[in-house]
Amino acid sequence: MSESTDNQSVLSALYPFTGQAPAVKPSDNDELASALVASVQAKGRDSIAVKQAFFDLHSEALLAAAKRIAATYAQQGKLLTAGNGGSSCDAAHLAVEFMHPVTTGRKALPAINLSQDTAMMTAVSNDVGTEHVITRQLSALANYGDTLVVFSTSGNSANLIEACKKARAMDLSVIAFTGRTGGELQRQQLTDVCITVPSDSIHRIQECHLACYHILWDLVHSLLADSRLSQEKK
Repeated sequence: MSESTDNQSVLSALYPFTGQAPAVKPSDNDELASALVASVQAKGRDSIAVKQAFFDLHSEALLAAAKRIAATYAQQGKLLTAGNGGSSCDAAHLAVEFMHPVTTGRKALPAINLSQDTAMMTAVSNDVGTEHVITRQLSALANYGDTLVVFSTSGNSANLIEACKKARAMDLSVIAFTGRTGGELQRQQLTDVCITVPSDSIHRIQECHLACYHILWDLVHSLLADSRLSQEKK
């Protein structure tokens, strides 16, 4: 075997996609496609089932959370949100829903995502520890009557547990979006409202959280509009 052939064999073993692809029978592709389509449909059914089960049992918790946020805004307060990883994206999404409403005629309301400032979070993590990255910001930005909303699929995130403790000490309303059984946030009763999706799948939990805070946003604006109407009639 020549050196070039030997090198090609080594490269093919390390990087199989650089060489000639093995022949695949059309029937193999058909079977794979069918299996993947079935998987998509099963995941879709599971996602719908998790949401349906949640809303059947926990709609009152969502309304309770909406009432607290509406009360904060009625008193000229603000919303503060936080999360880690994918849940930090949910924190950002919720904040922007209130700051930049997509429905015409709905008022922009103050909301700050505490998971967005990279310099602040890395400074605090480096100097005093990651569990303080949200509490330090609450000390500087939060006022009496504001509402903190945290997202943790496990309910066990150390920085969010400390944030909720700090928020309660500052007399903020505290709302948590969690999964499974609510984790330490639920066990230690660190929230005023704990919205828990009873699933072991992080994906299904986050999908349900997304549906929840879209509905939450709508509920808050409906409550505020009703409050303004009541004041006008007096």
